[in-house]
Amino acid sequence: MTIKKSPQTALIHTDYQAPEGFAAFPSAIHHASTVLFKNVAAMRSGDWKEKNAYTYGLHGTPTTFTLEARLAEIEGGKFCLLAPSGLAAIAMVDFALLKSGDDVLLPDNVYNPNRELGRWLSADYGITARYCDPLIGAGIAELIQPNTKLIWTEAPGSVSMEVPDLPAICKAAHERGVLVALDNTWSAGLALRAFDLGVDISMQALTKYQSGGSDVLMGAVITRDRALHDRISLSHMRLGMGVGADDAYLVSRGLPTMRLRFDAHDAAARKLAAWLQARPEITKVLHPAFTDCPGHETWKRDFSGAGGLFSVLFDERYTEAQTDRFVDSLNLFKIGYSWGGANSLVMPYRIQHMRKDWQDKGVLVRFNVGLEDINDLIADIERALGAMQ
Repeated sequence: MTIKKSPQTALIHTDYQAPEGFAAFPSAIHHASTVLFKNVAAMRSGDWKEKNAYTYGLHGTPTTFTLEARLAEIEGGKFCLLAPSGLAAIAMVDFALLKSGDDVLLPDNVYNPNRELGRWLSADYGITARYCDPLIGAGIAELIQPNTKLIWTEAPGSVSMEVPDLPAICKAAHERGVLVALDNTWSAGLALRAFDLGVDISMQALTKYQSGGSDVLMGAVITRDRALHDRISLSHMRLGMGVGADDAYLVSRGLPTMRLRFDAHDAAARKLAAWLQARPEITKVLHPAFTDCPGHETWKRDFSGAGGLFSVLFDERYTEAQTDRFVDSLNLFKIGYSWGGANSLVMPYRIQHMRKDWQDKGVLVRFNVGLEDINDLIADIERALGAMQ
């Protein structure tokens, strides 16, 4: 029924509906806070947890539902929840699975914001957060307490690059009824099949390879078990972990090219790592595909690729001032956190301040190898090494 409307009302309400049958490769962008219901019965029958209906923009639109389904499929999972960042995804898991009196184990090479979150949980929420050797493997069984509810893993550590034995950790955890969560950002879910190794929760920062443009913040939590997904969904809802449709679209747009970009990053990073391995200024190349890296044999067993992120240790004869001068002298490598974008990045770390157990000498510098010509990147580093002397 057509209702006569004044111009002011016509600005807000329209009778027009676009014809059905439109099809294109990109997913449509559906913006919504308020979601409209056909009738009261539809409003009352919708269940945000089931994702069989739309209830409110925070709980999803076709744009976010489609991205979640694609991400779950890529990783071999069944369920996916989006979060505003990788750290938000980590927090969502912690608040879903931990309560006062519980215990969580984290590797000592964990992503530093995850470490800080653990300290906060210990200080303010009565949850003990303990840190262990990232290469502990099956030995983690000795650290599991009756109140241990969650074990975080990271493969590899995103700064020091140790590769954990995930099957051994998962076996020890599951024998004691403990869940294992993995930060799988380094492999983008392409080079490591987390669920096949026993992991219960795969978390990723979609900010990296999925986006590929260094312009989006987003995280994802992927699971196979329905009951576990439901627990995390409640945390997702109660914490208000929504993402915008435009950001979800940008990540969706990056997925078709992600494998090609990941492989290009991987090939270039290996060439640069091999070149650096031969340099007298460098004592260790911390790249999981290279024998210098702790856990290299585990990487060979469990991974099918490596991406563009790795670190090096400078000879201890070089001071921090000298390595800072090296970093400042780079032109193509920009100083910045994160990885997975087209632009190469570099970051020096005070690893001895981050890790009480760190034994190696020398300054650690991390490289994200972008999509520039590898010969240009090598020339940039060679020139900066000369400026360091």
